[in-house]
Amino acid sequence: MKIAPLMAALEVRDGMEGLIVHTGQHYDDRMSKVFFDDLGIPTPKINLNVGSGERLEQIERIAERFDPIVREERPDAVLVVGDVNSTVACARVAKRHGIAVIHVEAGLRSFDMEMPEEINRIETDELSDLLFVTEPSGMENLAREGVPGRAYHVGNVMIDTLVKNLDKARARCVHRALELSPNQYFVGTFHRPSNVDSRERLANVIAIIEHAAGHHPVVLPLHPRTRASAERHGLYERLENNPHVRIVEPLGYLDFISLVDQARAVITDSGGIQEESTYLQIPCITMRDNTERPITVDVGSNVLAGTDPDVVRGAVDRVVSERAVRGRVPDLWDGHAATRIVEIMESELAGRPASVATERGAAGAAG
Repeated sequence: MKIAPLMAALEVRDGMEGLIVHTGQHYDDRMSKVFFDDLGIPTPKINLNVGSGERLEQIERIAERFDPIVREERPDAVLVVGDVNSTVACARVAKRHGIAVIHVEAGLRSFDMEMPEEINRIETDELSDLLFVTEPSGMENLAREGVPGRAYHVGNVMIDTLVKNLDKARARCVHRALELSPNQYFVGTFHRPSNVDSRERLANVIAIIEHAAGHHPVVLPLHPRTRASAERHGLYERLENNPHVRIVEPLGYLDFISLVDQARAVITDSGGIQEESTYLQIPCITMRDNTERPITVDVGSNVLAGTDPDVVRGAVDRVVSERAVRGRVPDLWDGHAATRIVEIMESELAGRPASVATERGAAGAAG
């Protein structure tokens, strides 16, 4: 979702070429291949096939397999996106070889060091030469931390993908296939270890799903991690036997956006869905104590409800009573972030000052 608009922007730029390296961190076709197909991303010429594993083990394996690729290709820069293990692993390798590191979606912070993603974000930003930021809080975080690279507020490539594909997604009318009425169902997505790994926390999540289902049907694209945990803890039947909960396999990008676009609200612990629902102006209830995307809360579309079931139930009830705020679209979430990024990359890699960013300069110092 983040790579697609960047590759499209590179393809129309003379003198710049991108090579996709798929680490294989997300190895399930339902979680990976379907997104390449939906978004028309070129099939990666290189797949490292690292598979699953514990965080440190996976990072080490990715770095080990990415190193010879960097040695052979000798790119001018390595561009990494987001906050997954692949992000920090590839940034480490590039830095070790003296190759510029470019981080897209830099500067986001949850301030929760128990989240592996937070550790990945901080280390990747520290290693990066160019940092592309989605929202003002990211610029503030990088300035406060004094990261050595140059940071630019350019907008959100996730929204680029959404803008480009929204008409195609809407044409799929997934809610009709599920025999649901517009604005009369919830979409729920849960996958974070803090919510789904322990029996107690997962039972709380299921209690919220059941509460929401008492008002409107809940469509639940069930993440493999969540399904496995529910089965392991003997909780899966509570979901399966509830006539108002629709368990479906993880959806492709277009089908998922189609479903969210017509929902009453989303209940989630995902980061990206907070952004997508904000652009679509669909109320979002986030079952987390923190968010690395505070702009979604600031504009009013996202409620950071925490994990206390009573608080989350209250947020659900406000949505049902139409008292939820739909918010507004943040600045620069306009579908052109990737174009801005590629223009800056071209200038910076050629040693020329960039002139297209709205906020520029070394993070922590004047430009």
